[in-house]
Amino acid sequence: MSSNDIEKPQINPEANITLKAGLYIVATPIGNLRDISLRALDILRIVDVIMCEDTRVTRKLLNAYQIKAALHSYNDHSDEARRCSIIERVKEGQAVALVSDAGMPLISDPGYKLVKDAGEAGIYVTTIPGASAPLAALQISGLPSDQFCFLGFLPHKSGARKKMLEPWKSVRATLLCFTSAPRLLASIEDIGAVLGAREVAVVREITKLYEEMRKGTALELCSYYEEHGLPKGEIVLVIAPPVEEEISEEAVTDMIRDALKSMRTKEAASFVAQKTGLKKNDLYNIALEVSCEQ
Repeated sequence: MSSNDIEKPQINPEANITLKAGLYIVATPIGNLRDISLRALDILRIVDVIMCEDTRVTRKLLNAYQIKAALHSYNDHSDEARRCSIIERVKEGQAVALVSDAGMPLISDPGYKLVKDAGEAGIYVTTIPGASAPLAALQISGLPSDQFCFLGFLPHKSGARKKMLEPWKSVRATLLCFTSAPRLLASIEDIGAVLGAREVAVVREITKLYEEMRKGTALELCSYYEEHGLPKGEIVLVIAPPVEEEISEEAVTDMIRDALKSMRTKEAASFVAQKTGLKKNDLYNIALEVSCEQ
């Protein structure tokens, strides 16, 4: 994005601001109340209504910035009729803001069905981005950030957690997930059992007074929390990708030879590339050589 593409901020953010009818998805702080954008404050001041998870939580934020706004609840228990009423508001010309208790709405928070229905109804939907706990945890974890996957909340029970983690064993990306403090130790034990001796970062109370990041293998972290007790607060787990093992040329050639028994040359190269992470072009050349030998 060039500097010419960036919209210049207004000197007086309260002057001459108008909003077209639509749904405005607004990020709120994940801890420190000052972690909210000037644009988000502008939007919250002038929308016709704010839809929020818990009116008590959102009211605290609004009070901190002397914002008086109509609040209505929209949460995981809201039904289709509630969504329809919100969409009708927009069709009647209103600007509606959607916020969660903390962070970006829809990121393990209510809103997906509402945004989906709004899009299908052809109404304007936009985002006012800001704080996000998973991304903040990834930043300070010191673990690879070039590829990552967000898994949401880990299930409450061990069996369900293991089942959820199992498909991610071979994914070459950092994994992010939420858990609660009381289930932290059990969650780490299951991560170790399924994903092995990977580095795990426990990031909690992000942007708050007692923010903490502790990192180690699942075994090391379990030993620490068994000795010192479980922490309090909201927790994000950041799990390192699998350690890449060095694969010998002989092993790669054998894999290609086996693949060629049931696949064509290009297919065999693609198949082995997916399993090893090696470049497809290099594997294709090896596959050609193996094919000539046969």
